[in-house]
Amino acid sequence: MDLELNGKTAIITGGSRGIGKSIARELALEGVDVVIASRGLEALEATAKELAAETGQRIIPITVDTSDDDSVKAMVAQANEALGHIDILVNNAAVAGGGAVPAWDELTQDNLWDDMNVKVMGYLRGAQAVAPLMKAQGWGRIINISGMAARNAGSTIGSVRNVSVVALTKNLANLLGPDGINVTVVHPGATRTERTAGMIAGRAQSSGVSEAEVEQQMNEGNSIKHLVDSREVAYVVTFLASPRSIAINGDVIAAGGGMGAAIHY
Repeated sequence: MDLELNGKTAIITGGSRGIGKSIARELALEGVDVVIASRGLEALEATAKELAAETGQRIIPITVDTSDDDSVKAMVAQANEALGHIDILVNNAAVAGGGAVPAWDELTQDNLWDDMNVKVMGYLRGAQAVAPLMKAQGWGRIINISGMAARNAGSTIGSVRNVSVVALTKNLANLLGPDGINVTVVHPGATRTERTAGMIAGRAQSSGVSEAEVEQQMNEGNSIKHLVDSREVAYVVTFLASPRSIAINGDVIAAGGGMGAAIHY
């Protein structure tokens, strides 16, 4: 299937590593020029160099702090100038770990707000900045990376922020759909990234079991018995970023390998 992405442009926040980096790679392999944005310039530049060499596309690093209005506006303006137009926004920047620590009875207003400001408000800031550009051209895609904590208890802040992303997405989809802009959510679950090997080694050492046993335990966390790789999440996002995804708007796509036993309808 031709995803009709060749010649499109994209911004990916949190794009220097992990799921964001994998999304940048897959979009670029489909012929998309990509701005990757995050706080750390050194990591951005290294990733941009790597992906540009691999894909032959323009990969442009721009720093951004998604908790700050002016920073997001400046990043989008710089991206628009560099790329000429903005077709796709993938909101992916978030506080790592979803606020699982401290425990719920030790949470403070600052704990919650810091996390919500970076992710939920950060996603809204990104959408507000790109929407006028997408409206002017009559087409766009906004994909919000959330997480399975929206469907599972265990991380108070993780659940609050991810449910909020879903609510934000549906509202944006209803508002922007008439202008040709589809807005969707992807829920990754436990996902293999460049950090996974170190995490497995640490768990094995602390629990006194082999790394293979830890890996097997992680594989048991979903119904496909396979730890989903960040590139496999990126395949889903790449489809949602394409014109072929026209029928999907305001909805959630789970990419966690069938985590949990609840029925969602």
